[in-house]
Parts: sequence; C-alpha cells; structure tokens
Amino acid sequence: MTELVIEAMGARGEGIARGDGGPVYVPYALPGERVQADVKGDRGRMTEVLEAAPDRVDPGCRHFGKCGGCLLQHWSPQSYAQWKRQLVVDALSRKGLADINVAALVDAHGTGRRRVTLTVAGGKAGFSAHRSHDHVPVVTCPILVPQLAQASRIAVGMAKSLGSGKPQRVHLLASDTGVDCELPGVDDPDLDARVRIADVAEEFGLARVTASGEMLIERARPVLSVDGAKVTPPPGGFAQATAAGEEALAAIVVPALAGHSVVADLFCGWGAFGLRLARTSRVLAVDADRPAIAALEAATRSATGLKPLIARAHDLMRDPLTAPELKGITGVVFDPPRAGAAAQAAELAAAATIRTVVGVSCDAGTFARDASVLVQGGLKLERVVPVDQFKYSAHVEMVGVFSR
Repeated sequence: MTELVIEAMGARGEGIARGDGGPVYVPYALPGERVQADVKGDRGRMTEVLEAAPDRVDPGCRHFGKCGGCLLQHWSPQSYAQWKRQLVVDALSRKGLADINVAALVDAHGTGRRRVTLTVAGGKAGFSAHRSHDHVPVVTCPILVPQLAQASRIAVGMAKSLGSGKPQRVHLLASDTGVDCELPGVDDPDLDARVRIADVAEEFGLARVTASGEMLIERARPVLSVDGAKVTPPPGGFAQATAAGEEALAAIVVPALAGHSVVADLFCGWGAFGLRLARTSRVLAVDADRPAIAALEAATRSATGLKPLIARAHDLMRDPLTAPELKGITGVVFDPPRAGAAAQAAELAAAATIRTVVGVSCDAGTFARDASVLVQGGLKLERVVPVDQFKYSAHVEMVGVFSR
C-alpha cells in the first residue's frame, strides 16, 4: 500500500496525487486528502482515507463507491460546482479563449434523470463499476425521477421474459404518459416471450415496449411535452437526461435567438429547441436521425400556433450545410454529438448572413475547439453557461452565445 496526498481533482472526477513515476489517479478521493491506496502504474485504488478533506460529505446512495455511475456524491455542493465550472474555463483557455464570461454552474438535476439504461446479468439489474465492465447490481437509484423508482424491477422482468439468460440491456424513458421501454439487440421475440413482456408491461403500467425499434406493446403513446407541442420520441431515441436540463438549455437558446425571423436548428433531434423556436421564427431543423426527424414532423403537424418548420434528414457530420445553403438564415443553434462539429462550425462562421450562433455541447473539449473555429471566423463568444444535468458525474453541458 502507498500513502498519497491528493493535490487536485482531475477532469474525469478522480483525485490526482503525485507518485514516484508521475501522476496517480485515485477515484473517490478528494483534493487535500491523505489516503492509502493500492497503486498500479498511474491508477490507485483507495483503501482508506487517512485524513479527510473538510468538504467531504456523506454520499446519498448505498451503492456509491461500487456503482460507477456517480463519482462525486461525497463532495460538498459548493466545491463540486466550482470544479465543474472550472472544467469549462480550462477547456476554453487551452484554445486561447481565456477571458470569456463563464457563468456559475446551473443545477439542472430537477427531479432526477428521466432516462436510464440498465444491464441485467445473473438475474440482477445494474450498472458497470468505474472504469470496468464488472456488473454492479443496483436495487434503487436515487438520481432517477420517481417515475423510474421501479427501473431495476422492470429491467429484470423484461430480461426474464426474453428467457435467453444472456446479459440484456434495457433502456427506459419516463414520458408524460408512462415509462417507455426499449430492448436493444432483441430481434423478433417469439409469441411466448411477447406474452410475458405484455404481462410485465401491464404489471408496471408501461406506456410502450419496443425491441430493436419494433413495436411489441403500446398501452399508451409515450409523449414528451415541448412548449405545448407533443412529441412521441422514437424507440431508444435521445432525450436530454433531465426535463429540468432541457428547460435550462432552452431558456438560454430561445431568448438568444429572439428577433430572428428565420433560424436553423442543426443536430435537432426530435426538436427540443426547434419546436420552441417555431413559436416566433421560421425554422429549418436538420439531423441525420431519420426516426427523430419523423417524430418532429409528426409533432409539428399536430401542434398549433407554430411558424413554418421544415424538418430535414441530413448527415451534418459527413456533409455540413455550406455557407451558401445557409443564405437567408440569421440565427442558428447547433447541438452536435460529443465529438463536436468543427466542419459545420467553419461553415457557420463563413455564412455572412448569420448574426447569432448558439452552441450547445456535452463535452468541454470539443465545445472549446468548435468555439475557437467560430471566433477565428469572425464571431464573438459573448458568454458561456455551464449546465449540470449529469449530477455527481464529470459530464457537464454548456451553452455558448456567439454574435457577429
């Protein structure tokens, strides 16, 4: 065993100590602590806290320290929030954007996570351990919305219904009309399995059950409300982790684009921003996800009081919209995957008619890179707001407002 002094918190939510051969990363250790750890290379497994930091607090989950979903439940809210904001500040600084107005972290956990993917193995539902494929059974998860309080039981019931005995992932989304359940990797279950799945759906009052996108059961159409519009998300489709997170992001995006008569919503998904923007602006909404685009089109047709919204399936990662294609659009929001969208950012910077760009990201590094592209192209980064809907993790969402 090795005694270590934790000097800082790393970008992945692990304590950093100085070892004989360089930095050592120690999960669940906090800055200022003296710990004992089993060290192998640059990794340390903490075995004892010899001297605790004053901002160490009691974690709120009995699975903390085993389940890898939450790394930072044991850190005081103030220290945690300062560190998470600093992740964004540091990422921007590394790209030469040091003097940017970065707001305080917005707590957007709300009532909890509304979507979760559990793995059922050995008859038990759970998550993976930190930096490991080891299965950690989880009975309850306190960071989920109350509607998902039975998530583990639902997942186990679905896995047993399939009867394969193999590890099975179960994706759950809490919608306005009930829990939506997707069984990825399951192709055409037989009749007996379908009957058992229907029984589980009835037992837990599930809205819908799909398998690899195929409808198995629909007791109620799953619905997510977006500023008066009703969206039925595609099976297993993306949704912001928390409803409060979606609202917090939209509360920045929509006012930033107010006054623009024609806007673009790039990487739009099923329209969390586009449907809100269409209350006052004409919208071009683009995404490579065809089921999401179909869901957005259906929501647009059934909604009232919207300006024209054109939804278009197009792969912006492989083929970004060019400056000429963006002619006539004056405001843009883009919310790319974690990898960012530097090529699309370059085209936005080159489009002379665009006066306002709002960038949304869940990765500080790629956000800073794309922001640098926009700034080098002549836009000014007015402000950045970090938004925390992935509470107790190292993930942070952010919104940047650019103007020309």
